[in-house]
Amino acid sequence: MNYRFQNLLGAPYRGGNAVVVNNTLLISPVGNRVSVTDLLKSETITLPCQASTNLRRIAASPDGLFLFTVDENNRCLFINLPRRAVLHRLSIKYPVADAKFSPDGRFIAVAAGKLLQIWRSPGFKKEFFPFELIKTFADCNDRITSLNWSPDSDYLVVGSKDLTVRLFHLNKGKNKKNSYGKPYLFLGHRDVIVGAFFGVDKKTNAVTKVYTLSRDGAIFTWGYNINDAKLEDMGGGFSEPDSPGTPMQRQGQNEEDGNDANLRKRKGFDGEVDELDEAGGRYLHKMKWELLKKNLFMQAPAKLTACDYHKGLDMVVVGFSNGVFALYQMPDFVCIHLLSISREKITTAVFNGLGNWLTFGCAKLGQLLVWEWKSESYILKQQGHYFDVNCLAYSQDSQLLATGADDNKIKVWTVSSGFCFVTFSEHTNAVTALHFMASNHCLLSASLDGTVRAWDLFRYRNFRTFVTPTPKQFVSLASDQSGEVICAGTLDSFEIFVWSMKTGRLLDVLSGHEGPVHGLMFSPTNAILASSSWDKTVRLWDIFEGKGGVEKFDHTHDVLALVYRPDGKQLACSTLDGQIHFWDPLQGLEMFTIEGRRDIAGGRLMTDRRSAANSSAGKCFTTLCYSADGSYILAGGSSKYICMYDVADQVLLRRFQITHNLSLDGVLDFLNSKNMTEAGPLGLIDDYNSDTEEGVDKQTRDKLAYDLPGSMPNHGRPIVRTKCLRIAPTGRSWAAATTEGVLLYSMDESFIFDPTDLDMDVTPEAVDAALKDGHPERALILSLRLNEDTLIKKSIIAVAPADIPAVASSVPFRYLQRLVEALSDLLEKCPHLEFLLRWCQELCKAHGHSIQQNSRNLLPALKSLQKAITRLHQDLADTCSSNEYMLRYLCSMGNKR
Repeated sequence: MNYRFQNLLGAPYRGGNAVVVNNTLLISPVGNRVSVTDLLKSETITLPCQASTNLRRIAASPDGLFLFTVDENNRCLFINLPRRAVLHRLSIKYPVADAKFSPDGRFIAVAAGKLLQIWRSPGFKKEFFPFELIKTFADCNDRITSLNWSPDSDYLVVGSKDLTVRLFHLNKGKNKKNSYGKPYLFLGHRDVIVGAFFGVDKKTNAVTKVYTLSRDGAIFTWGYNINDAKLEDMGGGFSEPDSPGTPMQRQGQNEEDGNDANLRKRKGFDGEVDELDEAGGRYLHKMKWELLKKNLFMQAPAKLTACDYHKGLDMVVVGFSNGVFALYQMPDFVCIHLLSISREKITTAVFNGLGNWLTFGCAKLGQLLVWEWKSESYILKQQGHYFDVNCLAYSQDSQLLATGADDNKIKVWTVSSGFCFVTFSEHTNAVTALHFMASNHCLLSASLDGTVRAWDLFRYRNFRTFVTPTPKQFVSLASDQSGEVICAGTLDSFEIFVWSMKTGRLLDVLSGHEGPVHGLMFSPTNAILASSSWDKTVRLWDIFEGKGGVEKFDHTHDVLALVYRPDGKQLACSTLDGQIHFWDPLQGLEMFTIEGRRDIAGGRLMTDRRSAANSSAGKCFTTLCYSADGSYILAGGSSKYICMYDVADQVLLRRFQITHNLSLDGVLDFLNSKNMTEAGPLGLIDDYNSDTEEGVDKQTRDKLAYDLPGSMPNHGRPIVRTKCLRIAPTGRSWAAATTEGVLLYSMDESFIFDPTDLDMDVTPEAVDAALKDGHPERALILSLRLNEDTLIKKSIIAVAPADIPAVASSVPFRYLQRLVEALSDLLEKCPHLEFLLRWCQELCKAHGHSIQQNSRNLLPALKSLQKAITRLHQDLADTCSSNEYMLRYLCSMGNKR
């Protein structure tokens, strides 16, 4: 069972900065992973690579190929975005507040504490030491808070916590001596600098201004006086400029300036001689900068927490701590929009490349918004579950996934795109159980608020609510195969309530358990209901015959979970001692048991006084799930592992580690003794500074009523665990509700390349040679073996229309899914509509029988193809309809003449 990580759903955005690459790809941190959202296709994926702790900052290269991520431990990952692979790793000694790629992509500027470090960006070449530290500036008196590059990658403007902004010049040549003097200072701000940006003249594309923004809502516009610069230049005495607000201090003539009064020369970046641009746009640090304007956005006590500048539109967007954002046209401070998106702090605000979309993030709400400011409409409005996900349910066709959480909400996700399309929030307490009806159009939910609700997925409404005479807390839910009977188990009265789906009337109350009924499931083959309870028993009930309890299976420990095998001939239940018991429900005999205490044993918690090996806490399975064919079973609990067992041989097949995030408790097997102090574990001491505004807020959940009964014992630091497991009815994927969110594992994710199908002759050059020699079928097969998207599309287009039937029939079936995916992508972008539809038709003719036999495996690719064709059909229908009326109008006008 070659399952691999596919996606992460339901996890909230907890802070950090978001970036937009290629105008349409929104990249944001989610815990210790990176989420990539395609705003045009409405799809989101989560990269499989993980950082050691929660991510603090991310930066993207200008071409969108590379990502640079920094976590809370200042460990950096250099990621190839198209390949989703980690290329290099780097560790920085000081806390990183910001990181940016230079506009030419050659360098990475990192704000490491008080230091500004310039690193050479790795490329595609194999290098022994890929990261090279080019330069370190140590001129700041306090921690750096923000930085930005000039468009020519020659200068850096840096804001720090000492209320100053500095202009650095990067000596990138062979001459390593810093011959450019100290950085230029901008003084005048009265609060911490949040952002600093270079302003560009639209006509000359030269840098003419610097915008600096501070936390008190002030923005300063700095510019240089070109006339003064020219006078100084003609006078022959080119002196270092004085900082604004400081006494005028003239320095001697620069050593590298020549004696010629009209031509100033200096060493260039590559050791060559460059001329000084007398128009005033090149050597910024030599110009006489002065404060042009300043403006205070808001006199309110709200603090400015996020900002961004778009040089093409000359606009500034700012976000405040009270959820208000503002969009201003510079340099005249013309307010275009001043709106509120929430009441919580905006932690990131960013333009896309074209400047038509604005992205806002609110860590407190776990929400990311993409807003088009011209039309004042939302492009994206996604919000994950803010608290832990308790339960999952797959639809019968495996296309939808429903999640319920402690935040009282139910979300329904499209598995293929990773998007939530509806949220139900009528429950007033935690949602504990979900169940999809056989029709796919109805979803059932149980909650601690004492209701069981039925939801219509066509009209998105709650059409039926099941209640009890006295309020109860429901923790389990089941429905028979016909969908006529609904059953729910309680936490407090230890009873099972039975309702009629059609009338909503309470039919029966099943009593007999002496503990909370946490497991409830109908047999797939008959109307027998199985229930498990903390009273150490499993009971079988005949609902329709009214006979009450039919059978009782006794255990030596509390029963925590219960599940039927899909054929109904086996029943599995987990107990508190870490064992999984397998019963024959027809004979009433125990078949065998699996001892899982050693397999489920996870890491050591900070509050544990015993080692992980000796601790008995959490060494049990709280959720079970059979595979579609019943050959293996998945089991999870309060551990970082999910175990997969072979049922026939009772052996452990595989253990999935759900996360490597050290920001969670219970990930490490051995704790560092250096972190143990006289006051207790270092991680539990609350040293959080509430004034910190940049980067990731320290686990935003730590201030949410952690002293209430039943809350986490470590003051908000989440403990890694798995609360629910579900395998898709198709058997191709499964989902796990964990502390990190809903993890999706799938076998449908295609390989980036198959090493067993490559040899020395399969190269991009061979594909180009085959196309040049007039062998498009060979070129297509080679490109499919390489699995290079651009080469596959190039080979498809190169096939002559008359040769399509022969080439389509020669494609091996194992490459059919990849070919269909390429065709669906081409249909959305390529203008050759008839040509591509001919391809689709011939593929269906040549491989129709194979497609029918393997429809489950090809279902995601076929659905994307159907979606593309449907969209094109709709567009053509609208065009033809408008053309029809236009032709009628033209004909009528011709007749009048």
